[in-house]
Amino acid sequence: MPDLDDASAAAGTVAAPGGVGLVAPRDFVHARPFTFQSGQSLPGFTIRYETYGQLNPARDNAILICHALSGDHHCAGRHSPDDRKPGWWDNLIGPGRAVDTNRFCVISSNCLGGCVGSTGPSSLDPATGRPYGISFPFVTIRDMVRAQKLLLDHLGVSALHAVIGGSMGGMQVLQWGIEYPGFVRRLLAMATTSREGAQAIAFNEVGRQAIMQDPAWNQGEYPKDGGPRTGLAIARMMAHITYVSDASMDRKFGRRKKAEANGDAYTFDIQFEVESYLRHQGQSFINRFDANSYLYITRALDQFDLAQAYGSLEAAFAPVQAETLVVGFTSDWLFPPEQNRTIALALLRCGKRATYAELETDLGHDSFLLESEDLYAIVRGFLEREATVEVDFNI
Repeated sequence: MPDLDDASAAAGTVAAPGGVGLVAPRDFVHARPFTFQSGQSLPGFTIRYETYGQLNPARDNAILICHALSGDHHCAGRHSPDDRKPGWWDNLIGPGRAVDTNRFCVISSNCLGGCVGSTGPSSLDPATGRPYGISFPFVTIRDMVRAQKLLLDHLGVSALHAVIGGSMGGMQVLQWGIEYPGFVRRLLAMATTSREGAQAIAFNEVGRQAIMQDPAWNQGEYPKDGGPRTGLAIARMMAHITYVSDASMDRKFGRRKKAEANGDAYTFDIQFEVESYLRHQGQSFINRFDANSYLYITRALDQFDLAQAYGSLEAAFAPVQAETLVVGFTSDWLFPPEQNRTIALALLRCGKRATYAELETDLGHDSFLLESEDLYAIVRGFLEREATVEVDFNI
């Protein structure tokens, strides 16, 4: 069994005030067969992860962070002093921050099916020596959670103080409460849903078609540095629009034109700042994400439907023992507040300890990733308060 305390100490050797400092990813190799929900299997898999903070003697102060579609294991700190950007939730995690690494051992992993160190379609199939491509097993949210549990067993975690995530990460949070009810004490799901609706599925399908209609996709077989870069960039551009709001886009860009734009010339070159921004989003994405992983993970999102999987939402939540907080954001039109509120209401109908909080913001779906003192206060209060015994529901 690895010494998670030593790993955590090595990962945070240079700590800025409030931050976890320099961190290093590690790999967990599960060398035994793993069967997916689809019935397909792999001879083993690798999960890349990072840790911040230290486990207590009881090894039960761990908090698991679950990432969204385009995220990964690197949610806090920096990998080198030259890194321009810290981890994607660095504003939330660190000594004295809302997820306080002086109190908790935080663990974050790249999901099964991903492309940032964990086994996914771009990984080599040991049977052929070539990337799996679209022969990779179809992955579900439940598969991701089961792989995470194997990681935590490997690290010697005896119980989770909490599981936290937004968007796809929030789906994993809910699945954790259902799958391992005696292992996790608190669930904190943000900007999420218990089932993808038709509009969200439609957006994902447009993105997949942009990838698969790119000739360079080649039925999922392409070189590591090649593939459907144009299609993947378009998929990312369109998806990014769903993560923000009209108000935030208008405030940031409006109808401002690039300085070099030739007036109102009738051309298809970039003229508006928002066009330049979206193209930058697309180009930066293709340098860090695999197109086949995008296909697989968006399909996992589409298939997530707790009510259908368990007969009803109440039946799905029947095993849940954890205290749950669901956070919705008023301007989120991808997974709107009503979908988040539905989760809390279903938990309450089952007699579970559930709270719903709704934050007013005009930043859209990605509000859970952005700086917000109100959100920090809600997260800190939920994690650090004594466990409640009564059912509590606040709107």
